Amino acid sequence: MKIAIIGGGPAGMMCAIKAAENHEVFLYEKNEKLGKKLFITGKGRCNITNYCDEREFLKNIVRNKNFMYSSIYSLSPFTTYYYFKELGLPLKIERGNRVFPASDKSSDVIKIYEKKLREMGVKIKLNSEIKSIKKDEDCFVLNDREKYDKVVIATGGVSYKLTGSTGDGYKFAKNFNHKVVETVPGLIGINLYNGFSLAGLTLKNVELKVTKDKKIISREFGELLFTHRGISGPIVLTTSSKINRLRDFEIYLDLKPALTNEKLDNRILRDFCENQNKNIENVMRLLLPRDLISYILEGAEIKGDKKVNQITKEERDKLVKTIKNFELKFESLDDINRAIITSGGVDVVDIDPKTMESKIVKGLYFIGEVLDVDAVTGGFNIQIANSTGYNCGINL
Repeated sequence: MKIAIIGGGPAGMMCAIKAAENHEVFLYEKNEKLGKKLFITGKGRCNITNYCDEREFLKNIVRNKNFMYSSIYSLSPFTTYYYFKELGLPLKIERGNRVFPASDKSSDVIKIYEKKLREMGVKIKLNSEIKSIKKDEDCFVLNDREKYDKVVIATGGVSYKLTGSTGDGYKFAKNFNHKVVETVPGLIGINLYNGFSLAGLTLKNVELKVTKDKKIISREFGELLFTHRGISGPIVLTTSSKINRLRDFEIYLDLKPALTNEKLDNRILRDFCENQNKNIENVMRLLLPRDLISYILEGAEIKGDKKVNQITKEERDKLVKTIKNFELKFESLDDINRAIITSGGVDVVDIDPKTMESKIVKGLYFIGEVLDVDAVTGGFNIQIANSTGYNCGINL
């Protein structure tokens, strides 16, 4: 059987490797090389998977978790880890069970894919853009020329357009009467109205909390980075994927999540007692980064030059509440072209999760980021690509 796979990212490459065990496989990539987006993931280090079991993995999927059961049990994160090691790629496990190549070079991951593709006899077609796919009786015709028995769409989303992710798969899907769920940024920075001058400030061990109608809908602990537009960093990226379809919510930053309000108040009181004649802005440096202090005091409505021995209990209470619930005024998510992944895509309702085949058009398959499936940061999204690609490849 003759198979065409469109898209040379992790999903397309993994699918081609498995499909080539039984079929003649052609892998089409519009760029001059394979894995162009994979090359820049993880800041060029490529967080290839997360070293966890299937149940833990599924907890980290944001959209359409149930759809992923068959794929993740076909190729689990553990199996992926040992699969790449057996192919000759040295790996290491870092904080949060994130798996990286030992060399910290994404190019080494791509080389492993390419080596296996060549071994399996996959015919790689670089600089080959597919502009049209048509169904002609019992075959598919690409660009009104090449004929194939089956076609797999692995074209990715619409983030990082320079890597070739320009939404081609959505166009193909719509032409075959598939629904496409609205695409929004996933794993992206958050722009704020606050007007901070804090670009470059990194905060560790803080908590980012999102509430809607006074209910907590997201709570992430870890590292946060202030940017020229707002905030970014691991906990911000994860939060963004949980709020990218919400309206009317509030975001708060807890600068001391390890301390209860009472313990924080006791800590502040101790600092005050030891520095009674000093300005509060100077004493707060014992507790907070210098650049943040003016914003915290402003939020607590306390002047920076006020002596700590003049601070009332009511002012101290307000200071504690501001440190524990510092409001960040949401403006927007950053531009989708800077998003790590695209949220939304081909509606999984019309895809068979056991085979990745279209329920509308026999012989047509969709895998990877083109689907309406995404997860939080930590290697989970590349695993989705590999698992859906593997599942499709063995079922073609």
